[in-house]
Amino acid sequence: MKKIDTIGAMQAETAQLRQAGRRVALLPTLGALHAGHASLIRLARERGYDVVVSVFVNPLQFGASEDFGKYPRSVAADAALCEREGAAVMFAPSAEEMFPKNFSTTVSEDRVSKPLCGVSRTALFRGVLTCWLKLIHIVQPMALAMGEKDAQQIAVVRKGLADLSLPMEIITGPTVRDADGLALSARNSYLTPTQRDEALAVNRALRRAKEMVESGVRSADRVVAEATHIIGEKRRLRVIYIAVVHPDTMEAMREVVPGQSLMAVAFWVDEVRLTDNISL
Repeated sequence: MKKIDTIGAMQAETAQLRQAGRRVALLPTLGALHAGHASLIRLARERGYDVVVSVFVNPLQFGASEDFGKYPRSVAADAALCEREGAAVMFAPSAEEMFPKNFSTTVSEDRVSKPLCGVSRTALFRGVLTCWLKLIHIVQPMALAMGEKDAQQIAVVRKGLADLSLPMEIITGPTVRDADGLALSARNSYLTPTQRDEALAVNRALRRAKEMVESGVRSADRVVAEATHIIGEKRRLRVIYIAVVHPDTMEAMREVVPGQSLMAVAFWVDEVRLTDNISL
């Protein structure tokens, strides 16, 4: 595996891969890699791609009061994971390399990005799209790899790529969870044991919602009410949003359509913001 930290060197490397007839997939990450990222590397490799993993804490997607400064950074451990999983390249540019002082161009999507996380994290998806489109132009991949835990991000990126006529395969992998059921996230490292124990109620709430749908319930209000009740029993948890939405548009649904509906939730565990979702 090669570790590259400049745009010019990254462009040269992927140009060589393409000239050699290799198919390149890009896995954009904020770093602090975990088993979820490892599963996506493996999935892309199984589909015949050489995988470029970008490790970059993107300042554009963090709001002024968010955790950019303390977001976990573990470049050495990230490189070890990429090496172990057989990634071709780890691209780890500096903020100055990606967004120099005079950088002034942004890209936004104005429909799929608006509900759910877009309500309270107004910088998030504009920052993601701007950064990812720059990474796409640098790496020139044939595919993008993304985890289903970030369901709204997948929908926003799909819409952005379609609108801008950038056809490429989107490889999605299922949410990876720890043995206790908590969805993997770099921000889990912020949690105390007590906070983590309370956060597990969210997975229980999502599973209960799925059980209700499998038993024949179709009212979105009913499954949302039940999930909200389960989460509300934990005093450290505060729901930011919980909704049944269409997985492609993120539009709220009044009736659950099995296999075509998603329950998405964002919540605070004291001062730690986390998200999760489940297909209904």
